[in-house]
Amino acid sequence: MACGAIAQPAAEAAARHGWPLDVHPLPPLLHNRPERIAPAVAEAVADLGSRYDRVVVGYADCGTYGALDAVCRELGVERLPGLHCYDLFARPATVEVLSAEEPGTYLLTDFLVRSFARTVVRELGLDRHPELRDDYFRHYARVVWLVQTRDPAEQAELRGLAQEAAESIGLPLTVRHTGSGGLEAALTALVSPR
Repeated sequence: MACGAIAQPAAEAAARHGWPLDVHPLPPLLHNRPERIAPAVAEAVADLGSRYDRVVVGYADCGTYGALDAVCRELGVERLPGLHCYDLFARPATVEVLSAEEPGTYLLTDFLVRSFARTVVRELGLDRHPELRDDYFRHYARVVWLVQTRDPAEQAELRGLAQEAAESIGLPLTVRHTGSGGLEAALTALVSPR
């Protein structure tokens, strides 16, 4: 089972590598309430465990502050490494450098670029209360889009959406190409036979 924000790239990696697995996504909006991630994962693993020989968790910690690790230990399953999906796409060292360069860095993945209007603007109520923007984002200084797609046409489309997202929260946009190699390497290690 996987975080809805990385389910599609995980399924694409599985297809490319011929891994005999199914990807079962959980709602990506769980990230807006990270205290709900560990219970949702526990429920999904319990359900999938009755149907599959092996279940792995396609989540980084994602703001659970160790609660997801506790669930994984209790259920005897493994999860992806890292604090969040940014570590998986850009690798932890790159995320650390970006944060050191500018502590007020707001990161976007391709998924977040596509869904920003729904997952951020609508869910935070900025569409109804734009005056909250400065309260939510006052400590940020820039948006960094971690580009995973290598398709030029898709990059061009997403570039426009990333610019709109950055402008909607009043921040400049920086683009960093990461690809999806970090996620693929982590998935390979996670799904390899034990």
